[in-house]
Amino acid sequence: MTKDKPSRQSVYTLLVEVGRKTGDGLPKDATGAALMCYASGVDEAEAVRETVAILKQADMAPLDVTGYGTEAERRAEGHEIDADEAELMARALAENSVIVAQVTPFFDKS
Repeated sequence: MTKDKPSRQSVYTLLVEVGRKTGDGLPKDATGAALMCYASGVDEAEAVRETVAILKQADMAPLDVTGYGTEAERRAEGHEIDADEAELMARALAENSVIVAQVTPFFDKS
């Protein structure tokens, strides 16, 4: 029997700004959106690459990604992480996946 190696994966909190693209699923009059994502990766760069690739496959148009670090890094900075958020992070790690936790559409105010 072999022992499982400890996972090198961590989960990173990413805020992704997307523009408009045909078939993106955003409201008709939205100009884009912000997506809060939890993504697993061996480092933040890998988590960003995987997130951008998955969003492009979903007909989204990623424009900018801001990383907020791992759960431990965020807690060290004083971020409060509720049970639901921690559960989504654990799921992203267990499934080695990207989870879009929240979508906030942007609308032109003019």
